[in-house]
Amino acid sequence: MSGERPGLDGLVPADLQPRSARIVLDSLEVPADIGFHDFEVGVPQRLLVTVEIWLEQVPPADCDDPARAWDYDFLRGQILELAAARRYNLQESLAHAIYARFAGMRGVRALRVATAKPDIYPDARCVGVELASFTGAAPEV
Repeated sequence: MSGERPGLDGLVPADLQPRSARIVLDSLEVPADIGFHDFEVGVPQRLLVTVEIWLEQVPPADCDDPARAWDYDFLRGQILELAAARRYNLQESLAHAIYARFAGMRGVRALRVATAKPDIYPDARCVGVELASFTGAAPEV
């Protein structure tokens, strides 16, 4: 095989062309010294962090250049760094720190950050908070 891509250009109708793109890091498990109850202080807990970043531009279909892509390792590393940087009384505080870290990055059009403690209640999957730059399920296109 010559390495050429299959000739699929022009097969996607105009009304089905991508109008938005997002990067999703879903449920990253992060150890965090978080919580204000006496039994939580100094005892790291599992925290699940989800970050969704809607991009200003949809990457072109023919772009396969890693230099033009988001670095997932960087996103993950930033979250781990923020969680380890200090103790947090509230999930809201850590969520705001993560939100602020990504909101100012080049190419970000909209952002949602969610944190969740999965080990708090035996009868609930988790308890958490969410911050978003938009109202509703997703930003306007």
